[in-house]
Amino acid sequence: MWQTSAKKVFVGLSGGVDSSVSALLLKRAGYDVTGVFMRVWQPSFAKASEGKPDFFPHCTMADDRLDAMRVCAKLSIPFVELNLEKGYKKEVVDYMIREYKAGKTPNPDVMCNRFIKFGAFYKFALVHGADYVATGHYARIVKRKSYNAKRQTLANPTLYTLQTGFDASKDQSYFLWQIRKEQLPHILFPIGTMKKPEVRKLAKKFGLITADKKDSQGLCFVGKVDMKEFLSHYIKQRKGKVLNERGDVLGEHDGAVFYTIGERLGEFTRSNPEPGKRFALPREQPFYVVAKDIRRNTLIVGEKSQRRLSGAVQEIRLKNCNWLTPPRPGKAYHARTRYRQALQSAEISAGGGFAFGVKNRNGKWLVAFKTLQSVAAGQSLVLYEGDTLIGGGIIA
Repeated sequence: MWQTSAKKVFVGLSGGVDSSVSALLLKRAGYDVTGVFMRVWQPSFAKASEGKPDFFPHCTMADDRLDAMRVCAKLSIPFVELNLEKGYKKEVVDYMIREYKAGKTPNPDVMCNRFIKFGAFYKFALVHGADYVATGHYARIVKRKSYNAKRQTLANPTLYTLQTGFDASKDQSYFLWQIRKEQLPHILFPIGTMKKPEVRKLAKKFGLITADKKDSQGLCFVGKVDMKEFLSHYIKQRKGKVLNERGDVLGEHDGAVFYTIGERLGEFTRSNPEPGKRFALPREQPFYVVAKDIRRNTLIVGEKSQRRLSGAVQEIRLKNCNWLTPPRPGKAYHARTRYRQALQSAEISAGGGFAFGVKNRNGKWLVAFKTLQSVAAGQSLVLYEGDTLIGGGIIA
C-alpha cells in the first residue's frame, strides 16, 4: 500500500479516531512514526460576574492532547507537542473575523489546512528530518506515471494527484484544495481508502482509546462553537431589518454580518422566538437568507421553494486560485461551492459567453455553471475531474 522501509513520518494527532488509526496503519506498515499534537489558539473570554478568563464552551484541547498522548503510548511511538498558537490566531481566527466583518463567508478549515497542518506543521516536520507528514483526512494522494502524448512515452517526473476519499460521506478533499502540488509527494492520507466504520473497527481491534470517540465538529481544532456567539465578542451587534423579497419588513436582527447566504433561519414567531436565535419572524415558517446588504445592515429572506432562484448566479468569479492540475479550456468539469454540496456541472472555455479558463486583467477566473447557484463571497469553489481534485479558489 505504501513504501514499507523505515521512512520517517510525522503524524498530526488531533486526539480523534481518524488520526489515531492513521498512526496505527503507518506503524504497522513499517514507518518510523512520530505523533505530533498541534497546540493552537483557544478562545477565552472574561466572565461578566468575575472578570476572569473562561475558556469558550466546547473547547476540548486538554482532553484531545491527553488522548493523543495515550495513543502514542499504546503504539510505542514518540509524542511531540507543537505550539502553533500565534500562527493559528493570525491566519485562521483573525482572517475569519476580518472576512465576517466585510460581509463575507470564510472557510476557516481551508485556511487551517493551508497555514497550520500543511503550512507550519509541514515545515516543522521536514526541518526535523521527516520524509512525510500524515493526517487523518478522508482523501487520497495517488502516484502515477505521467504520459507524454506527443512522444507517446512515459515521462518524468512521477505525477501525484489529490483524489477524493473512498468514503463519499466523509470525503474531505474540499478542504484541501490549497495544498501545493510540490507538497503531494511528501503527504500521506492513510485512511483515504477506508470507510468510517472500518476505521472504528480497526481502532477497537487494537485497543485505541479513541475508538468510540465522537467526531469533532465546528471550528478546526477549537471544536463546536456557536459562531454568532463567538463573533459577537469581536464584532459589535447592530440591529437591522429583515425583509422579504418584496421589501416588506418581517422582523429584525442583530447584524447582517452574522449571517450567510442560504442559511436557514428556522421556524419561530415574534412572540415566541426559537431559543438561541437572534430575531423573530411573524409567522411559523422556515426562511432562508437569499441576500444581505452590509451597508444598509439588512437581510433579505425567502421561502425554501424560492431559494434556488433568489439571488442565484450562473457565473462565479474566483480569486487566489491554486491549481494542482491546470484546468483546460474547453473541458467540462464538476465543482462544489460548499462542503457536502452535490457536484455541479461547470463549463470551461477559452472565450465567448463562458470565460472560465481565461484570466482577466486582475488575474481572476470565471466559472460558468449549467444551473443557477446560490453562493456567498468568501466561500471556496473547488473543481474536480472525476475523483481528481483539480484545484480551487475563493469566490470573489
